[in-house]
Amino acid sequence: MKKSLSLMVILMLAFSMLLAACGKKEPAGAGNTGSAGADAGIDTKGKELTVYTALEDDQIKKYLETYKAKHPDVKLNIVRDSTGVITAKLIAEKDNPQADVVWGLAATSLLVLDQHGMLEGYSPQGVDRVLPDFKDKNSPTRWVGIDAWETAFIVNKKEMEKRGLPVPQSYADLIKPEYKGLITMPNPASSGTGFLTVSGLVQLEGKDKAWAYMDKLHDNIAMYVHSGSKPAKMAGTGEYPIGISFGYRGIQEKKTGAPVEVVFPKEGSGWDVEANALLKKKTIKQAAKDFLDWAISDDAMKEYGKNYAILAVKSDGSQIPEGYDQDPIKQLIKNDLNEAAKNRENVLNEWSKRYDNKSEAKK
Repeated sequence: MKKSLSLMVILMLAFSMLLAACGKKEPAGAGNTGSAGADAGIDTKGKELTVYTALEDDQIKKYLETYKAKHPDVKLNIVRDSTGVITAKLIAEKDNPQADVVWGLAATSLLVLDQHGMLEGYSPQGVDRVLPDFKDKNSPTRWVGIDAWETAFIVNKKEMEKRGLPVPQSYADLIKPEYKGLITMPNPASSGTGFLTVSGLVQLEGKDKAWAYMDKLHDNIAMYVHSGSKPAKMAGTGEYPIGISFGYRGIQEKKTGAPVEVVFPKEGSGWDVEANALLKKKTIKQAAKDFLDWAISDDAMKEYGKNYAILAVKSDGSQIPEGYDQDPIKQLIKNDLNEAAKNRENVLNEWSKRYDNKSEAKK
């Protein structure tokens, strides 16, 4: 889909709205099965949905197979982009929402949308199975998670060998002078992976120490890119041999034959939850609720579990996908998603002021 606004314009609009005093939450409808609100109607006949998502392109088609088998009469218009772009687009469309549902967007982004009163309360079928930390505390819920993703370093072993350098194992390693100019990282304003990494460092080290560390890391960064996946792909080709990315994408690069090692930093990984929500609109489609029911069903969870080690629904029979630590939760830092969402705008503004001069050109 062609973007009618440049990324910069959209982000500036989003930030200006975040500054406005409109953070007051609107009450959700009552009842465990959710409500479309007192002024909203329910469309039981509509068979076309617009779905905004930040899920990976190579995941979406496979994930949707079981949905399409159960709902062959529903047309899905999938709008996919990186987390920051989708978040900014949703906020820009606040007064005239185009999406019916959000699927697989960072929970921290959905918390920001909820601060604007943009989410309709709806508890999908089976929400009781979802772990408490993976869903909104309100009833009905305003967002429900599906899985967690985390910071990882994707390192080209061949390129490291050529340079006689060891594979970095920690955040502390990345600021060593021998890695200068070898590292790429996602811009947190456009990438969810970039934001969870930066926010994770702030929560891990505290604000002052985190910014002091990122000043040193910035000296070694070759470029900040506008995709969480791109640093892993660039590491895979050897263009820039160290990519701060996320576990899934590095594991996929390795599976395709790239000579990479996937490293989860010793200090712990920043993380976020991929989550779903119903958009507040004058007319809510029943098909949108049905989609959210499917999105946390056993069929959907089975597919998510092929890619991610930490799922929103615990299953004793599920196996950790190849490439992840066998106790992946221990790898995660202590992370307050509400605090991350609360500080999101300030963190992004500070980051941009300090480091945006090394960002790749926006398309």
